[in-house]
Amino acid sequence: MFDRSRATDAGGRRLLVIADSDSYVKWGAALASTLPSSWRVQLVVLASPVQPSPTQLRHALAGTRFSAASARVVHLDDLDGLLDVFDPHAVLLSLRGPFVRVVAPLLERRANRPVLVSGFPGLTIPAVPKAVVYREQTDLIVLHSRREVREFRANAAELGLGTTFALATLPFLAGAPGEATDAAADAAPTPDVVSTAGVAPAASALPVDAPARTDLVFATQAKVPAAREDRVHLLGALAELARRRPDQRVVVKVRARRGEAQTHDETFDYADLMPEVDPPANLVVEDGPMAEKLATAVALVTVSSTAVLEAVALGLPALVIDDYGVSSAMINIVFEGSGLLGSTADLVDGRFRTADAAWLADNYFHAVQAADWVRRLESFVEARELVPLRRLPRRRDLSGGVLRSAFERRRMLGEHDRSLLGTLAWGVGVPARGAVRRVRRLRSRIVRGGAPDVVSQRRPGWTTETSADARRVPLDMAEV
Repeated sequence: MFDRSRATDAGGRRLLVIADSDSYVKWGAALASTLPSSWRVQLVVLASPVQPSPTQLRHALAGTRFSAASARVVHLDDLDGLLDVFDPHAVLLSLRGPFVRVVAPLLERRANRPVLVSGFPGLTIPAVPKAVVYREQTDLIVLHSRREVREFRANAAELGLGTTFALATLPFLAGAPGEATDAAADAAPTPDVVSTAGVAPAASALPVDAPARTDLVFATQAKVPAAREDRVHLLGALAELARRRPDQRVVVKVRARRGEAQTHDETFDYADLMPEVDPPANLVVEDGPMAEKLATAVALVTVSSTAVLEAVALGLPALVIDDYGVSSAMINIVFEGSGLLGSTADLVDGRFRTADAAWLADNYFHAVQAADWVRRLESFVEARELVPLRRLPRRRDLSGGVLRSAFERRRMLGEHDRSLLGTLAWGVGVPARGAVRRVRRLRSRIVRGGAPDVVSQRRPGWTTETSADARRVPLDMAEV
């Protein structure tokens, strides 16, 4: 029988956010900030090669209930002590998939373990089965669109996993003026092409003291486009746009400056490439919170960044560049049917778009009442008050045993791994992993019939190159 004296009312519930990279810090902090104010929340950043710099941390926490001063950096080995003191009812593992696989078992084996929650900070369409496998030892995976929930549930069912999925609104879209409703989706108007020449959003959408909107913002992505020539090509289009709009700034908004870590490695820095396009004075590179850049933006362009959703929420026209293909490798399949896809020729001419309403309702702009992640989280917490939560054993990728687990830990922690076993596993695992990848590449070439790795693909006025599978990224790039 349920002992009410042991029940935890909402005012006594505690959530610990454990994050690693800048994008996961931003997502975890923002999602936790949407919990009812009665929840007590703490955020820690795990020491790792991708932990954010002080500047990145400050930017990532802007607008959340956390501050850079309150966000502690902790070593993985010290996590147990922190859990003993804070005693959370739930833990949000705001971590990259392979890191969830390292941290979740440490929490799962605790007596009366907390509810384990995970999720993603960005676009996850198409839903990759591996993403579910990495998070198989969590109770709840938070997603941000009806389409994501459908696809991830299908993946989990096929894998034989009983994972629960919940729907949330992307934290930076919650309560936004552009948030779609089911009624709006029924209208499903044809997407419009919007020229930004001398155009600003309706004044009614802006606060009285809002700064003037004059900037054209390019939201970069670390992973795409991956090829150096593609990045120079894209910068060339932005430079030409700036020359045609001397009265407007064209802002290349980056996530990190040289030397700062990111969720994904960035081989070719836009600031370093800038001299190759003879940039006009009004083409600039800036970092900082995206919200600050959009506050002065008249339009936004990207290849696949979630910033396009922030722009749509603010009623800004946007453009998703498709010159480099539409594929899972380019992280832009989700924008098919959105009405936002266009070319660098459209960019140069200032032809931006507005999104299709039916697409919005199924992709990130669902009605507020459809979001159920808080309700599902609280259901897990209430169940935990009755009986301890069930064990969540790891079922996938078990070959290698203890040595494999030590390798995975070392891979995520890098020089922050203090274990001798990790050093041993790394020494054995890196050569073995390299051999496996070489075999896979050879097999891939055989399947393709000996096709060359790179072929030329041209558009009128622009020269580009693509890989043999048209994905424009290295064939052995791993999605995490």
